[in-house]
Formats: sequence, structure tokens, C-alpha cells
Amino acid sequence: MLLILKAIIIGIVEGITEFLPVSSTGHMIIAGSLIGFDGTVYRKAYTDMFSVVIQLGAILAVVVLYWDKIISTLKNFFPSDRVPVKKCGLKFWINIVIASIPAAVIGIPFNDKIEEKLFYPLPVTIALIVGAIWMIYAENRYRNNSKVISIDDVNAKQAIIIGVFQCLALWPGMSRSASTIIGAWIVGLSTVAAAEFSFFLAIPAMIGASGMSLIKHNVFSTCSSIELIALAAGFIVSFVVALVVIDKFIAFLKKKPMKVFAIYRIVLGIVLIILIYTNIITWH
Repeated sequence: MLLILKAIIIGIVEGITEFLPVSSTGHMIIAGSLIGFDGTVYRKAYTDMFSVVIQLGAILAVVVLYWDKIISTLKNFFPSDRVPVKKCGLKFWINIVIASIPAAVIGIPFNDKIEEKLFYPLPVTIALIVGAIWMIYAENRYRNNSKVISIDDVNAKQAIIIGVFQCLALWPGMSRSASTIIGAWIVGLSTVAAAEFSFFLAIPAMIGASGMSLIKHNVFSTCSSIELIALAAGFIVSFVVALVVIDKFIAFLKKKPMKVFAIYRIVLGIVLIILIYTNIITWH
């Protein structure tokens, strides 16, 4: 039962942070260290797999909330007399694929090495603070220069640049959401369009990462029944929480600056430095 309770806590953390520019992976690493849900208490293969797979719950929330948009892109997949090339679903999904390529090229061959070197509290802390400073600079420099207010108007060049920025999120603590939104600002997207493009870009990224983890760890043959129940609990909780958070996040972005999240990251980073220095949590 304790494992299931910890899984629910991590699921809540994932659901809240997956689409906020604060790094869900970084938060799960820190939360896991604080509550004893990491490789020092349970099988590292299981906790590593768990933290990736429950992200599918949050991704499912995107699919549910943007179902009408997804169906619309499929119904209008090819250009026609009433659907111009710039508005067809084929162009939209090609852009998502294009934007997914850089992270796949780097992430697939180097995933194990990245996990080995960076999936610890200290690297996460550094990334939280560095990413926060970058967010403040980027928002002040680029946010008000937006020319693209709809994700349907994103072009291939903009998509590939956003995809390159997504690679920064391979360092836990940087945040996939923050990295892609900053990249989108730089190429001229409005904040809401940047966030929505980031949501859709998460679908192939997280499905790919989760699929690799499931295959790597052969989950259904290596996990005990209680581990599978805990995995299901974390998945469901992350889905439900993300449903609420996504709507709230979009509403927030329409009125408030992103630097609010940057300030949170800096404060959290300072707290983590203190916790690491006092050995309340280990740095590795």
C-alpha cells in the first residue's frame, strides 16, 4: 500500500508539472528523493520506467482536451477547394513530425547516458535555476514580438527551430514546456500558440519515450502485481490532474507573465541547494 500511495503522490506531481514550464521530470526526481520513491528504495529500473510511463496519463489529457482539434486536422487532412494548403491537417502533422526529429536524433542514442549522468537532484537544481534566468530574458526580449497567433500558421522552419529547443529538455530540470515555448517565442509565436504547439509536440515525444521505456524494461514480465497497480494508479492520477491544469495554464497565460514560473524555479532551486547541502536529500 505504501508503494501505491507514493505512486499517487508522484502522479499528482506529474499531472501538475508536465505542461507547466517547471520540468515535470525534475520535480519527479526531487519528489521521489524526498518520499523514498527512487532507485535507492525500489528497483531503479522500475522507478525510471514509472516516471516515464505515467507521463502518458498527462499526454492522454491533451488528447481529450484537444480532441476536436485532432479530429478537425484528420477530417481536413488534405488540401481542397475549401481547405487551403496552409490550413490542412497534413501540414499541421508534418510540422509536429519535423519538430520531433531533433529530440529523437539526440535522445534515442544518448538516452541511457543522459539518465546516468543527469537524473539526480544536483543537475536538476542547476537546470531549474539556469532555465529560470533564460525564461526571464526570453520573455522580456521576445514575448511581445509575436506574429503567429494560431498553431495552424506555423511553418516548417519555425517547427524545426522549436524542435531544436526541445532538445534542451533532455536535461531534467530545463523543462520541455519552457524550452519549446521559448523557442516558439523566438520564431514569432504568441504565448498561447506556443503553449498549444508545445502540447501537441508532447504527444509523439512522450509516446516515444514511454514506448522505449516499456520495451527496455519489459514491464509486464518483470513487474510484480503491486508494482503494476502502482503504475496504473500513477497513470490515472496524472491524467485527471493534468486535465485540470492544462485549462488553468492556458487561462493563466492569457493574463499573466511566465516569469511567475521562473521566480518559482529560482526559489525552488535555492531550497534544493540548502536541502542538498544539509544532506536532507542526496545530490546524486
